[in-house]
This record gives sequence, structure tokens and C-alpha cells, in this order.
Amino acid sequence: MAEDTQRLPPPTTPETEFYWASGADGLLRFRQCRSCAALVHPPRPVCRYCRGEDFDIQAVSGYAKLIGFTVNHRFAVPGLPAPYVVAQVAIVEDDRVRLTTNVIGADPADLVLGQRMIVEFQQAGRSWLPLFRPADPAAAEPLSALPTDPVEPARLRERIRGPVTEAKFEDRVAITGIGRSRIGRRLLADPMSLTVQACRAAVLDAGLSFDDIDGLSTYPGSGDFGPFGEGGVTAVESALGLYPTWHNGGAETFGPGGSVIAAMLAVAGGLARHVLCFRTVWESSYGELVRTGRITPSGGITDPWLVPFGAVSAAHLLAQTAQRHFHRYGTDRETLGWIALNQRANAALDPSAIYRDPLTMDDYLSARTITTPFGLYDCDVPCDGAVAVVVSARETTADLAQPAVLVEAVGTQIAERLEWDQSTLTLEPQVLGQAAHLWSRTDLRPDDVDVAELYDGFTFNCLSWIEALGFCGIGEAKDFLAGGVNIARDGVLPLNTHGGQLSHGRTHGMGLIHEAVTQLRGQAGQRQIPDARVAVVSSGGLTPSGVMLLRRDA
Repeated sequence: MAEDTQRLPPPTTPETEFYWASGADGLLRFRQCRSCAALVHPPRPVCRYCRGEDFDIQAVSGYAKLIGFTVNHRFAVPGLPAPYVVAQVAIVEDDRVRLTTNVIGADPADLVLGQRMIVEFQQAGRSWLPLFRPADPAAAEPLSALPTDPVEPARLRERIRGPVTEAKFEDRVAITGIGRSRIGRRLLADPMSLTVQACRAAVLDAGLSFDDIDGLSTYPGSGDFGPFGEGGVTAVESALGLYPTWHNGGAETFGPGGSVIAAMLAVAGGLARHVLCFRTVWESSYGELVRTGRITPSGGITDPWLVPFGAVSAAHLLAQTAQRHFHRYGTDRETLGWIALNQRANAALDPSAIYRDPLTMDDYLSARTITTPFGLYDCDVPCDGAVAVVVSARETTADLAQPAVLVEAVGTQIAERLEWDQSTLTLEPQVLGQAAHLWSRTDLRPDDVDVAELYDGFTFNCLSWIEALGFCGIGEAKDFLAGGVNIARDGVLPLNTHGGQLSHGRTHGMGLIHEAVTQLRGQAGQRQIPDARVAVVSSGGLTPSGVMLLRRDA
């Protein structure tokens, strides 16, 4: 176990230092509940299974099962030059415990899901990183099935809590204004200027003035979020001179579009009449400014259980989930390719989209690898831009400038673990609970949806939402997406009609809301879906997410 001085050691706390120090004697250790014998990881002061608070530290055998891996080609971190293998393993003593790690001592082409692995530690500073290699063939067991989720995806609705009252808050609100700044690559514009452009456009679209706005809501708000925001509510209030009676800003909400759902709750509760929601990204310019040394990078993934192993992008976690979907259901890269091709075909009809050139399946399949199985066109387009939405009290809509878009239902319930590598195995985490919750709040069903604007930070995000929302069965996306016919503008589920984040630009869910409202108003021009009356729009992936069912006012 040689010391590796190049790898960045993980930050430790009094609660976690036992884990990171454990490998000094070659043993892997976890916190174990004395009441139910469950292994609890990451370490917490309470057992999530029985809620006991009495623990031992337990050494385990060091054997694990390989449940996911991806070969990273795009990213480089200290001590891990690309390519390298990011993997997930399930501990044999309790397969509810999974570790993000690296595979060593093996050709990635020889790795197989279900393979038996053994821990080997590598020192980084004062910590010992648990890496895994294939177990000695003489000690290996036959390949076995992957762990299953505690509740199978198709049965997750059993965890959904029904409406508390028959009266729905959704009936008291409407979306009355939408606006967007210019969107592009490396605009090198002040992000606040983009926010103001979008906010002015949304307020004007609603037929209001800034003096009418009595609420502000945003995601992720202020903080060290790098290229994802302009400073939040504080910065926007300061710039525009507003005095809101209610405001909201934070990242732990219902996905990037969660600011809109939060605004609906405030309006329905009587705290405000017109809430201005906004979301700004300047990721493309940010990357250019970092590259040229004009700013110091900040933000990004900082999870101590992920970063030491080079899992520095959502792509690394989601790629492994996609791989498990491939393994279990026979999904393949072409399945994902139909999503990318559909979004590009739709973007060709939207002059504001960043990428509008034709895309073929050969182009998709031959594009450079990002992290297997994802290639370039599986990933959304970093851009600069801002989107704003006005949420108003329903009783005000008759006097406003645009036809109101009504809210039929929202879905917000968390029904899975939130930690990326401990969560649902074969669908994107944080879609199943939210989707099932949505349908519990309405009599409408998937067949009633005329247009779907589904989060597509990666192609697999979009596939997961399609299955979770019931547009096809769990595991049936390969057949549903074949040929791209069902998701085309003239198909049974017109999907991401402006090009989505894969071709229009990564506006983190708010652009999808903008397009849903545009379609329901009948204002989408060449890409308009005839007589679109009901739209579903989702926001978020891997984090707590949200989904909304919107409808045209009769």
C-alpha cells in the first residue's frame, strides 16, 4: 500500500475520520447499528433503518460486488489522469451500502457487472482511499444478480402520500408571464445583465410593472455556485429596487425549477400576488474566464465521498445508472441517440437554439467519448442565459396581458435516498417519487398529455422521466424510443419541442418551463404542437426534483 502524494485527500470530520483512517491496517470499517445490525454509510448519528442511536465500528471482509462503472475520458483530477474508471460497489455484508471508488488492476473491457471485487487501499495524505480490484479468480464466486431497490420502481407509488385536502393549492395560481435573455456561447456578459433582461421581459409579458411584483424566487440563490447564478434574491433586489413581501432562494428545493413551485405555494397562501422567478447561468463564459486565468474556479461537486475518486461530474454517477439500465433492460446507445436526434431536429425550428445543424445517428455514435456510455451528444450544452417566470394569483389573470396557463398538479415527494450513489439503481434518482406524486394530485393521466418538456441534462435524464411518468413501462424505453417516431413533433409524445438542453442550451429546467408555456399559449411558431392543451414539464436530476402538469385555460 504505497503512499500516493498526488491524490487529493478527502476532508474529514470527527464522525468520518475512523473511515478514512481504517485502511492503515488493511481493513474496511463501517458504523454498525447495535439495534438492527445494519451498516450505516455515510456515517450518521442515527440509523436510517430503525432510527437507533447506538453504534459500533465494524470491520468487514473487504469483498464487494461491482454494480456500476464508467470509463472517464473527459475530466482530469489530481492523481488521476484520464482515462480512469469510476465505479460503484455494494458491500457483501450489506448491499444497501455502496461505495464510489476506482477499479484498479483490471482492463475495463474485462469488467462485468456483478463481478466479485476486493478492497485495496491507497494512501492520500493521512487518509486511506478504498479502491477495488477483481478478486482472485480462485476465491471468486459465480456472477450474481445486482442488488435490487427496496421498492421496485413500478411499485414506488405505494410510498406516495395522498393529498392532505380535497382543495388544491394549484387551483389558486397561474403562470402569467415568461421572459428570456439572449442565450449563447461565451457571451462574456455580466450575469446580472442577463437576469435583468429576462425579468424585464417576463414582467412586460404579463402586462405588469416591477411595482406590481411582491415576491422573488430563485434557484440556487446566493452562495459559492460558480457559473450558476448572479447572486440570488439579494443581488436582484438590490439591482431593481424591489421590496418583496415574500422571497425564496436555495438549492435544496424541487430541482432548478423549484423556485416556481415555491412561488405557487406563496401565492396560494396569500403571501404575494405576483412572484417573479428567475434562473441565470453563465457557464460558457465562466469556463472561458477560468481558462484564460481571469477568474478563479469555484463551486462544483465537493462531496467528500465522490471527489477523491474522480467522480467530479454528474455524468460519472448517471453514466453508471444508465449502464445498469442497459444491463437489466437491454437498452443501448441508440436508444439514447433517438433522444439527442429528436432534440436537434426540434432545435432547427427555434432561431434561439445554440445548435441547429442536422445530427445523424452516425454523428451521435461516432462522437468523442465523455464517460462511457455517454458521448458528446448525450450531454447538454453549457451556455449563458437567463429565464424568468411570473406566478400570479388566479383572480388577477383576467386583467393581464397573456392567456393564463393554469397549474393542474405538481409532484415533489422524495421517495428514495438522496445521496447519488446510495439511491435508485436503474433509473435516474429523484424521478420516481416526484412522478408518482404528480399523478396522485390529478385525474388526468399520461394519455392526456399533449407535449412533454422533460429535463435532459443528459439523454438518460430524459429517458428516466419518460419511464417514471408512465409514458411507457419501466424498462420499455428501448421500444418506445425506437426510430424516434413516438417523441417527434407529430408523435404520441412531442418531446422537448425547442431542442431541450441538449441542443437549445443548458438553462437548467427553466427553459423547459418557458417552452411549455409557449406551447400552451399557441405561440411556438413552426414548432407549435397543434391544439396543445396539457403539458408536463420536469426539472432536476439526481437532486430533489420537481414536475408540473400545466394546462391551457379553457
